[in-house]
Amino acid sequence: MDLESIKLLATAAAIVGGTLFPAVSIGKIGAAGLEAIGRNPEAATKVQTAMILAIAFAEAIAIYALVVALVIKFV
Repeated sequence: MDLESIKLLATAAAIVGGTLFPAVSIGKIGAAGLEAIGRNPEAATKVQTAMILAIAFAEAIAIYALVVALVIKFV
């Protein structure tokens, strides 16, 4: 195995790991937020604000993984 194929596999692993886990996290955050809104509809705006903030943090992890994958591929 040459260096280029190792870089390609490492890039693929970074993208897969970096998108799989945030996707699962976003799904769990969304499910928990909808359940909380279903239990207490009056607090929907507070729950929605916290849910969107948590989803943004989880999505930032996916962006970090993309940056790592690009560094692996081009450096």
